Amino acid sequence: MNKFFKNSLLQPQTRYQLLATVIVNIITFGHGVGVGWLSPTLTKISTSDSPLDFEVGISEISWLGSMLGLGSLCGNLTIAFLLERMGRKFCIYLLAGPYACLWILIYYASNVAYLYAARFLCGFTGGAGYVVVPIFISEVADSRIRGSLTSMVMLSVNLGILAGYILSTYLAYHIVPFLAIGLPIAYFVANLMLPETAPYLLKRSQLLAAESSFRYYQNKEDTSVDFNELKTAITSQQAQSDTAITYKDLITKPAIKAFTSSIVLSTGYQFSGVFSFINYMSDIFASSGSILDVNTCTIIVGVVQIVGVYTSTMFVDIVGRRILMLISTLGIGLGCIAFGCFTFYAQQYDLSGFNWLPLVLMILIIYLANIGLIGLFFVVLVELFPAKIRSLATSMSVVFLSLLVFCTLKLFPLLLHYYGISITMWFSAISSLLTFFYFFVFLDETKGKSMIED
Repeated sequence: MNKFFKNSLLQPQTRYQLLATVIVNIITFGHGVGVGWLSPTLTKISTSDSPLDFEVGISEISWLGSMLGLGSLCGNLTIAFLLERMGRKFCIYLLAGPYACLWILIYYASNVAYLYAARFLCGFTGGAGYVVVPIFISEVADSRIRGSLTSMVMLSVNLGILAGYILSTYLAYHIVPFLAIGLPIAYFVANLMLPETAPYLLKRSQLLAAESSFRYYQNKEDTSVDFNELKTAITSQQAQSDTAITYKDLITKPAIKAFTSSIVLSTGYQFSGVFSFINYMSDIFASSGSILDVNTCTIIVGVVQIVGVYTSTMFVDIVGRRILMLISTLGIGLGCIAFGCFTFYAQQYDLSGFNWLPLVLMILIIYLANIGLIGLFFVVLVELFPAKIRSLATSMSVVFLSLLVFCTLKLFPLLLHYYGISITMWFSAISSLLTFFYFFVFLDETKGKSMIED
């Protein structure tokens, strides 16, 4: 019990860290709205009752999905270039612009190119945010609650996805962008109150600003001892870095191991199918033979996502990252096998008495995905790398993730259309189980790892 209160997010010393986390995650919530908007909207714009003046077929649907990955790639590269040059706060401000533009494009869409561009900007916002927001949070948060605060990135995304599911299901097409445009405005204004992170300011030799920032986020008057420790650690880190990262820093044994783990983490995340499930949830339920309304099922799963990420937020700094990742990947694999078996035998036998089973299995898959593989993805990714190469390596890893997002979102509706739901789910199961075996053998626990020292 004492350990729980020690890790509480509501302690006076950490309340401004929590406040900063909530504010910067307005943009990840907004990104989630943009992601969740697609699934129910596809069912509207693919029918004869479409609110749009142009047709959307299977080819356009696959491009609508995959443009998220291309946008994410461009967002990764942009932020990787700006993060150390312009600072964390500049990059955070930058995200408001493209996010506002995506809803303007959706509102005024006169052909499918508008929707492609909107999905691209949604991906740009997410790809950039997935780099800068976890790094910002990790630099302002105490190590004992860092995992909980960083996992709020995916909690915010999932809240946004649920909001996107609900809004696009029950509101008219043109009402959703009219409401969502308020998010980037609130995000930009709220961020004006937050100072730049102390580690970044120390790297820029802005000692007074760094101490003021450190005092703000620690929420106490006397921070001299802790601040001097931080300053010493940053000075030591800079002395080791020789002001520039060389290719030799990327091929050290710890770096290679971290890169390998990040590749497996990203590949497992995408090829396990869980992100594709979220984007095409309504289509999956339509293919599975579920008796419930597909959009109702989608909203139910959206609620489950939030419960799953909240579970990871509660336990990540208590039981650690590794055990949650192992439970998650094993559970996804077994759940996808069961889902595929049901849909396979449902084509040969009368299983109408079990038509509720696809929803139950998808609830299980998405819950287990969110307690680990989804909910802790960026927590683990940031903590894998040595401090010297962390910013660059994180950006490189998210670039790789974005390429995978593009590939999987482009291929998933085609696999579903041409090969069927069963084979698609079994492929996802194999990917998840292979990820589980790698994590079981090679993944180190990173709970409590310093963000400024290796």
